[in-house]
Amino acid sequence: MAEIEIGLGKDGRRGYSLDEVLIVPSRRTRDADDVDVTWQIDAYQFPIPVIAAALDGVTSPTTAVEMSRLGGAGALHLEGLWCRHEDPTALLERIAAHDLRDGADDGGGADRDGVALLREAYAAPVRPDLIEQRIAEIREAGGTVCVAVSPSTTESLLATIKKAEPDLLLIQGTVTSAEHVSDGTHEPLDLKHLVRRLEVPVIVGGCSSYQAALHLMRTGAAGILVGVGTGRTSTTRRVLGVGSPQATAIADARAARMRHLDETGVYVHVIADGGMTTGGDIAKAIVCGADAVVLGAPLAAADEAPAGGAVWSMTAPHPRLPRGRLRRAKRLGSLEQMLLGPSDRADGRTNIIGGLRKAMAVSGYATLKELQKAELMVTAPPSVRPGAQR
Repeated sequence: MAEIEIGLGKDGRRGYSLDEVLIVPSRRTRDADDVDVTWQIDAYQFPIPVIAAALDGVTSPTTAVEMSRLGGAGALHLEGLWCRHEDPTALLERIAAHDLRDGADDGGGADRDGVALLREAYAAPVRPDLIEQRIAEIREAGGTVCVAVSPSTTESLLATIKKAEPDLLLIQGTVTSAEHVSDGTHEPLDLKHLVRRLEVPVIVGGCSSYQAALHLMRTGAAGILVGVGTGRTSTTRRVLGVGSPQATAIADARAARMRHLDETGVYVHVIADGGMTTGGDIAKAIVCGADAVVLGAPLAAADEAPAGGAVWSMTAPHPRLPRGRLRRAKRLGSLEQMLLGPSDRADGRTNIIGGLRKAMAVSGYATLKELQKAELMVTAPPSVRPGAQR
């Protein structure tokens, strides 16, 4: 890709968000009922390629089970409220009722972004007994046990995780690397050594570049999460100034996957994390190279969402540098309606998988693997595109 001169002696690549690309239909069309949207990673096959994000406002043990029933997976964060409190219902109700009016903190110090409230909620320590209990609850209810943990606490929780035996493990941070350089004050996480010690499939991320994706793949991970600061609640890009537009980040990870496959014969799944709201967004992510996606804020609008529509990132209560805001989504229907329909809205925020199926059908692709071969066209950004709405 051609470099753009930013100034004398400094060039940069032009990156593209999912809003700036469109799928070009092929020469044929299909019936939406005839397309196949199944996704398989390791021994686990999912009828829909969606993981509910490891956010306390999105995934509880109950919604994780419901996601499994609907064909996807729900990632429960092992450092979240469900593993810190015996019953976090009252806390979740307080968070859902928090005043988020614009300007509420102007001059008066009110907690508009919810940071102080979230810090209070997360002050209790993570309890290994609750980790085992929550995993058992999901398993006993027949759900796929997908759990998430941050890189900084993976080693300390590893014995508990191995004992509880989840089906899938996400090691998820704002930016996760295969090589963490430390000044020696603490022992850095060796992802390659860790992944090879575990018997469960491990998905690691996030990342947003070719080199980072390739190095994460070389750890032996079954999949990588692609996306840095893409979610609605994240302020990472503003606070840290890091990231990459999602379409470009996914395409770069796809190129890394091709190189890794050529070198090793091992296929590593690319999972787009954040920046998607509709089935069309998912379809474009798959064309860019994703095998599956993680949905966060869009699923917080479901009736079953544990915080009544409130949603926040796991970095929002950070004790020194919060990088997320508390936000609220208007309830749009049941989780089943959100994913599988029927929809009574024209904006694509409900029946998300129906939108994906229709995108595949009108573009002429029968499977997700075939859809990855579709052509993309770059269009104007939504901010300058006439009639564009988000």
